[in-house]
Amino acid sequence: MRSIITGTGSYIPSKVATNEGFEQHNFYNEDGSPLSHENTVIIEKFKAITGISERRYIKNKLVTSEIAAKASEKAIEDARLDRETLDYIIVAHNYGDVKHGTHQSDTVPSLASRVKHLLKIKNPGCVAYDILFGCPGWVEGVIQAHAFMKAGMAKKCLIIGAETLSRVVDQHDRDSMIYSDGAGAVILETSENTTHGIMAHHSATFAYDEAHFIYFGESYNQELNDARRYIKMYGRKIYEFAITHVPTAMKICLEKAQVSIDEVKKIFIHQANEKMDEAIIQRFYKLFNKTAPTTVMPMTIHKLGNSSVATVPTLYDLVLNNKVEGHHIHPGDIVIFASVGAGMNINAIVYRV
Repeated sequence: MRSIITGTGSYIPSKVATNEGFEQHNFYNEDGSPLSHENTVIIEKFKAITGISERRYIKNKLVTSEIAAKASEKAIEDARLDRETLDYIIVAHNYGDVKHGTHQSDTVPSLASRVKHLLKIKNPGCVAYDILFGCPGWVEGVIQAHAFMKAGMAKKCLIIGAETLSRVVDQHDRDSMIYSDGAGAVILETSENTTHGIMAHHSATFAYDEAHFIYFGESYNQELNDARRYIKMYGRKIYEFAITHVPTAMKICLEKAQVSIDEVKKIFIHQANEKMDEAIIQRFYKLFNKTAPTTVMPMTIHKLGNSSVATVPTLYDLVLNNKVEGHHIHPGDIVIFASVGAGMNINAIVYRV
């Protein structure tokens, strides 16, 4: 028995926020002092490192659970599924529903329950719950759904990654340019007598020294006397952690699957930072004394930014539907899903399309 993806869907917000839109922002250092460079220079360096030229934000009237439902509708339609037959709805997010104009996270009821309500599913046997696992939350949600299926607890699951980071960023922190909004979803179903589906998975949490690499903190503009808290990170520490540990986790997963690295066609890695992702992939291949193929890692970060848990399912949906130039996947292809994020959590899945 294997767990296979039978449907995909994504929601890409219509509001485009370009790098030029940050030229009038007042950026500060962590200690409250103004950054020493002009914004044009800051933005130029930012783009060179992250690869981001624009990102997407949701409309003011929307919240995370609503865009999660929109992506889910597409996945359900793609799978040609009777939604009343779903056993689980798993929603990966980090900050709940945050209404425009506030910074209050709303997680009661759970976002999964809200998604089930929006999908108008009546079956009480469809269990809905949230998962908080940082940016790797969607990948971990797929792993959990797979475990339910292996245990005979489920046959059909909806796994969603949705986030609206635009609602929790400090506009005076240059890192705010990284974050974006979006949602991606898949239908995972059991299938017997097939070689397709999930072949192996691996997860790890590093928290002894790394637990607070990403955290909620005060605005860098100390003159505001702002009591609200915003997403913050120690970018250099995260970069060094990721390029050190993610390649190893991917290698462990590939070895569990007993698959040669030469068989891997695509790696769908969390769209966090272009240079970091490139370094991870190069180090991964170096573990096998190989050079990474130039076509193995599709990227959407240039136009979509970093939407946390939504990046991997959105990327997979777009490539599967031939919407990422130069990247295609076919039945039988072996791909890897991988992510790293707050915790610090790491995970990977080896999957045969």
